[in-house]
Amino acid sequence: MPPTGTTILAVALAYLVGAVPVGVVVCRPFGVDPRRFGSGRTGGTNVYRAAGARAAVLTVLGDVLKGTAAVVLADRLVPGDGNAVATALAALAAIVGHNYSAFIRFAGGAGSTPNIGAFLALAPGPQWFAGAALVACAVWYLGRIASVASLTLAACLALACAWLVMTGARPPALMLYGLGQLALVAWALRPNIARLRQGTELRVDRPAGRQAPPASPAP
Repeated sequence: MPPTGTTILAVALAYLVGAVPVGVVVCRPFGVDPRRFGSGRTGGTNVYRAAGARAAVLTVLGDVLKGTAAVVLADRLVPGDGNAVATALAALAAIVGHNYSAFIRFAGGAGSTPNIGAFLALAPGPQWFAGAALVACAVWYLGRIASVASLTLAACLALACAWLVMTGARPPALMLYGLGQLALVAWALRPNIARLRQGTELRVDRPAGRQAPPASPAP
């Protein structure tokens, strides 16, 4: 198979890996559907609202692994000159799959957790993620608003990618991922950004017992 065809295959497989609805699967034994709680998404924050901390931890771990697996798969499938572009595109495809899963009618999460896994696989060491995570955790601690922390993390990861490219530690293709992941997370969080402007954004203080189906499928 020519390199372009292999890259397309890697990206398609990365989408399918990202599209696995971990949050929905984890919540089934609890008899709940995270899409009927809070923001209507399937990520760790909404799973916490629907089924509590244990389910949320399992969801986060599974979603992080999706991002890592997508990049590792592309790395193995596309060696050589096309590797940097293929792995960057695979990372973005995993986020798209997570946000718009074909397995659950193109609903999903906001992309933050598979984004973590993808960045850890793309970056030269965990210290780059640790710095971004520290800033995002501080924002979370101060406001307890998941969407703000997610946007902060995505922005910090984009800055980390820019620094790695400028210093020559990683090829320019990494900026494709850095800017792309920020755009995808921000796009998915459009409803949250609107609620932030209105002062009605949900905080995450404890699991919510109320069910509130979203007006339309959440990205």
